[in-house]
Parts: sequence; C-alpha cells; structure tokens
Amino acid sequence: MAGTRTVSIDAEQLAGKRFAYQSDISLVESIDLMAATPGDDLNWLEDIELLVEDGVPAVFDRNSNSFLKIYFEIPEGRENELARKVLIKHLTEGNSYGIQLKDVHCKFPQVDIGPWVENPRSVGSDWKPPVLEGWEAPAPH
Repeated sequence: MAGTRTVSIDAEQLAGKRFAYQSDISLVESIDLMAATPGDDLNWLEDIELLVEDGVPAVFDRNSNSFLKIYFEIPEGRENELARKVLIKHLTEGNSYGIQLKDVHCKFPQVDIGPWVENPRSVGSDWKPPVLEGWEAPAPH
C-alpha cells in the first residue's frame, strides 16, 4: 500500500501467518516454565515481560528481533507468565524466524532451536559463504 510505513516487524509478518498459540490460551496453559528452562536458572525469563505493540499485547522474540502478538484475553496478574509461555512455545516449536535462518547463515556449530528442547539438531558445522550465480571476484590489482 503506497504511503504506508512500517516501523516494526512482528512474527506474523516474518512467518506469513499467525500461530494458533497466539490466539488460544489453552495451547500454552500447560507449559511448565521451570521444565522448559535450561538448567535451574530462570533469570533469563525474568527479562521477558508482556509488552504492547501496535496496541496489542505482545512478547519480544530476541532471536528474530520481532514482536509476537498475543490475541487471547490475558487474566490480570498473569501478564508476564503468559508472555513467557507464548515465547517458550514459539521457540520450542522452531517458529522464530531467527531460528529458521540458522540453517543457512550459522557460521559456527550450535544447536538450532536452543537449549529449550531435548536433543536439538546441530547447525553451522558446514557453513559456506553464499555465492551469487554468475558473479566473479574482481581481478587483483
């Protein structure tokens, strides 16, 4: 649309779709944050809070530098808990765009999804720089 300016990108724009857990609280209610957290340290989750993006409740996904909007009714007093559960669901299902980019762009070995899942796949051990078809390096001077 001409004249429209986007100042932020949300997870729906990156994925081209809305995820069911953004609209259905029952899909995140049973998530045990302690069990989903690597080790016994929940400190990283303490930084995750419910925010508002474009007037809609949202949680920030650092992996893709985007907002994950939440469309279900959030009971008072559970704002941060539910934001954290939605984010964990998003990460463990591999739906974060930043996680998806690792297959192609990861330059050193690491787990694809992260320590939130058991036996994650490893990526980045065979990275090769992308090559543009038909491009040749300039001759040295």
